[in-house]
Amino acid sequence: MAKPAPAVQPIELDCADGTITLEMTHWLAHLRSERRLSPKTLEAYTRDLRQFLGFLSGHWGARVTLSRFAALETSDVRAFMAMRRADDIGGRSLMRTLAGLRSFGRFLEREGRGKVGALSAIRAPKVGKSLPKPVPIVAAKRFADADERAGEDRDPWIWARDAAVMALLYGSGLRISEALGLKRRDVPLPGAGDVLVVTGKGNKTRMVPVLQNVLTLVQDYVAMCPHQLPPEGPVFVGARGGPLSPRIIQLTMERLRGVLGLPDSATPHALRHSFATHLLSRGGDLRAIQELLGHASLSTTQIYTGIDSERLLEVYKSTHPRA
Repeated sequence: MAKPAPAVQPIELDCADGTITLEMTHWLAHLRSERRLSPKTLEAYTRDLRQFLGFLSGHWGARVTLSRFAALETSDVRAFMAMRRADDIGGRSLMRTLAGLRSFGRFLEREGRGKVGALSAIRAPKVGKSLPKPVPIVAAKRFADADERAGEDRDPWIWARDAAVMALLYGSGLRISEALGLKRRDVPLPGAGDVLVVTGKGNKTRMVPVLQNVLTLVQDYVAMCPHQLPPEGPVFVGARGGPLSPRIIQLTMERLRGVLGLPDSATPHALRHSFATHLLSRGGDLRAIQELLGHASLSTTQIYTGIDSERLLEVYKSTHPRA
């Protein structure tokens, strides 16, 4: 079976020869076109494999060849993981690194380029469970208030834009990439609809409800925006009219959390956590919340039950006469 032409530029590495870098190029093209992995995941996998090949080259004292890579030993992989841990790399990052290396190994095996058994023999690192840190309800609402930024030396339409984005994150539980990926035609006018069709991870689409006051905030921004917003273009644009960078919203939240006296955990993604947590605390069904968030597995959504349990314990301890 002929390989598809690579959709990425051929990779050049001083630490590896052309056979393995060519396979790496085909692998990344496969992940992008067939697995439809996000650009950030592809970037992370590329970086992880580069680091691994660079380590192996120094570890073996020679450039990495495809045949030598296929003959990896578990001790080689463990040495690499130990080196990464020594650099204070967390368990989640190590787990992602191992997942990417295994993906490359499986690709080589499917293509008949060797079986890298050492990668599958390594146990994945343990990752401690950490609960998301939602933003309190009052503060979450204030993030979507453009008046909170009235003292900043920015155009009012930019305040309105950022308020509308954060209202979507909290009001509909969107990821920041999903909110910024909305086209003008995707957002109904106030009174003309109450759902959004968003594209999430893996290019999967889902329908989420949207509040009318959130649609009003979006429409207020659109009316003030000095740039053309064609139906097929992004609804949220930057100061010069190009696509809005997630970093702009992150910086906005950094400034606002200082004003509101909130911790560093108050990030754009924390508004999505707040959406789920506040729904659950008010009797929302866990499976319905799973659908709204676009989680593939219910176990991912169940982390919010831990937050709700903590809240119940706090209420118990503060109100029960024998507590």
